[in-house]
Amino acid sequence: MSSTLFRTKRVEQSILDTEEPEHALKKSLSALDLTVFGVGVIIGTGIFVLTGKVAKENAGPAVALAFVAAGVVCALAALCYAEFASTVPVAGSAYTFSYASLGELPAWTIGWDLVLEFALGTAVVAVGWSGYIRSLMDNAGWHMPESLSGRENATGFGFDILAAALVLVLTVILVIGMKLSARVTEVVVAIKVTVVLIVIIAGAFFVKSANYKPFIPKAHAVEAGASLKAPLIQLMFGWAPSNFGVMGIFTAASVVFFAFIGFDVVATAAEETKNPQRDMPRGILGSLFICTVLYVAVAIVVTGMQHYTQLSVDAPLADAFKAIGHPWYAGVISFGAAVGLTTVCMILLLGQTRVFFAMSRDGLLPRFFSRVHPRFRTPHRPTILLGVIIAILAGFTSLSELAELVNIGTLFAFVVVAIGVIILRRTRPDLHRAFRTPWVPFLPVVSVLATLWLMLNLPAETWLRFAIWMVIGFVVYFLYGRSHSRLGRHEETTVGQVLRPPGRDAE
Repeated sequence: MSSTLFRTKRVEQSILDTEEPEHALKKSLSALDLTVFGVGVIIGTGIFVLTGKVAKENAGPAVALAFVAAGVVCALAALCYAEFASTVPVAGSAYTFSYASLGELPAWTIGWDLVLEFALGTAVVAVGWSGYIRSLMDNAGWHMPESLSGRENATGFGFDILAAALVLVLTVILVIGMKLSARVTEVVVAIKVTVVLIVIIAGAFFVKSANYKPFIPKAHAVEAGASLKAPLIQLMFGWAPSNFGVMGIFTAASVVFFAFIGFDVVATAAEETKNPQRDMPRGILGSLFICTVLYVAVAIVVTGMQHYTQLSVDAPLADAFKAIGHPWYAGVISFGAAVGLTTVCMILLLGQTRVFFAMSRDGLLPRFFSRVHPRFRTPHRPTILLGVIIAILAGFTSLSELAELVNIGTLFAFVVVAIGVIILRRTRPDLHRAFRTPWVPFLPVVSVLATLWLMLNLPAETWLRFAIWMVIGFVVYFLYGRSHSRLGRHEETTVGQVLRPPGRDAE
């Protein structure tokens, strides 16, 4: 039984599966498209919200260093992703990579994890987008009924129609085709990057050196507690993370990691890339580098414009400009945030559908969902199904407490990919690798340790919810996936042919 649970799918077979007419996706993406996708999904709520929160509560002006620390952790994982994506240019990201290196059960586990990560991420971002749009509408004097804004009215009913509508519109765009998705993303990313640059350039004129003092405020420990809302490391070892001081920077890094979630989505589009061996590493590493530079620059500017003790937690960038007497900039930033969240939502939805499609093509989920559209060459069935489900979730649920599941899901994928690089180097040294992660196994091991550190700083209740989701996944795998696995059926057929007595076929 253990041999079937950890059977691996050969890289060559994974690539051959992508060439089957009924499963083949259209190759239309370039390195620029992939970089734009990465920037589009990374720059979202993090840069517009988290800067003020972690500066005020954890790191002070040194929040810029927290972004650097979180960026380094992501960069370590990105180097591992780049090797896998260039070696195994197949849809599915970490799911496909782990199938080729760790085996079927670990692949199912990470695939099931990614489905949750991207689904909740899409719903949460859609709800956030709806909030920004309602804010802009309120400023213009247009007010939506509470029952259609996600707020419960006197009847107890509340449906966020804007969030649901956004998901459905993006679903249609993704069904029509990746090239259209790429063009829409390029326009939207150009708008929000322009807004971020406006913040950096315009804000630089209002920076005061006095606001950087102290750059690293004096440290004090967070009060210990036994609540499930406390970080897991606190419950395990009784060690309370620090606010401020050098350790406060690392505590802040575990929070601002939210801002980097999504670069791994680029790897899910490997199968739709014209030259994945060359372009996937460029797209993954390029988007991460661009966003890290922008994050650090924004953090430096906003903490220089306003003392960290006075920063807003909800809208630090917009409120910083209001505080210095320039409310017009606040409106531009709110518009940029709303536009920016559109691409975040679309690319997260894209990532989920590609993982679901890859699992279906392997037989671990119903193969009904592995047929592509005859005209658009996109996985339209899982896109429509998941789009409708997520639209309902976004309409009825705020999902605020579940948002951290997105974070732990991404970090878990980082660990699996780093381990997978080490294993595949040892088991398949003959594979052509257009990009090679440097210093293997040292760098992947460091990536695993750094990622686990951030995971331990997540609340214990997040770990509990994640464990429940994983248990559900194991039930689905053993009741359906294991017996319908395409790889398992292929092995059974091969064994049957070997054991069949001579002349039996004639009968």
